[in-house]
Amino acid sequence: MKKISILIPTYNEQAVLEKLFARLTTLADSAKEYEFEFFFVNDGSRDNTLEIIKDHAEIDTRVSYLNLSRNFGKEIAMIAALDHVSGDATVIIDADLQDPPELIPEMIIWWERGYDDVYARRNGRLGESWLKKFTSKMFYKTLQSVTRIPIQKDTGDFRLLDRRAVEALKQIRESQRYTKGYFSWIGFNKKEITYKRDARAAGETHWNYFKLIDLAIEGIVSFSIAPLRIATGLGTIVAVATFIYLVVIVVKTIIFGTDLAGYPSTMAVILFLGGAQLLSLGIIGEYVGRIFNETKNRPLYLIEELHIGTRKKTR
Repeated sequence: MKKISILIPTYNEQAVLEKLFARLTTLADSAKEYEFEFFFVNDGSRDNTLEIIKDHAEIDTRVSYLNLSRNFGKEIAMIAALDHVSGDATVIIDADLQDPPELIPEMIIWWERGYDDVYARRNGRLGESWLKKFTSKMFYKTLQSVTRIPIQKDTGDFRLLDRRAVEALKQIRESQRYTKGYFSWIGFNKKEITYKRDARAAGETHWNYFKLIDLAIEGIVSFSIAPLRIATGLGTIVAVATFIYLVVIVVKTIIFGTDLAGYPSTMAVILFLGGAQLLSLGIIGEYVGRIFNETKNRPLYLIEELHIGTRKKTR
């Protein structure tokens, strides 16, 4: 009997967990030809998320959980769980039920046909503003334009991964992570299915525009050096424009004599050059900062408690 691990990152999700357990249980009970593992990773929740998971683990041996020592962020939580899932295939799904668990049987069908990565692309987003939809569209368009890797548009973490795809992801130990890009980077046989994303079943989203902007910068910087090339191009343009301007000033002075009325234009040039330099330094700093973080070689996460089926151990 093949085993399907369902990986669920959780952070302050007490409002939705009971509905999630009910739908996962219905799914597993209806697919008796597979063994299921419900693998929760608690990313430093401050509510009763962990207690609810533990209560269900006491009565359902399919429930496993990993409790991190603090909040490390969703990207780290996912690799922590991938390090410990044991299924022949692993499905990553959010706890908020925006991604329907009922789509998993279709994913399994395509997996059985030989696909290693069955990913779900959103063809509709309920409960999201037009601004979020627009910015998401522009982000994927920008990311695709600056990287050679084919990026899957309107696709999140909701997907089924074969064991060999999971093993490939486990080899990527970068501390600043953009997992959506890794899914494309590892390659393997991919299959797209579409669905309409629901609104949150309960609770409030933990994402805001500042976090989304940070994630967008992470994605672009992690998979492209285009910003560095833009900085180089900007510096070249500024240098050429400055040289031309100096030639114009010299010629003008030789022909018409000294002209002292140049304070506004001088300030404009100084401010433009200063802004271009600061922008270039900021872009370089993004890459240098990532080099600094990687060279520290700290562990990606620390575990407070790990529970696998009926076994339990603490680190």
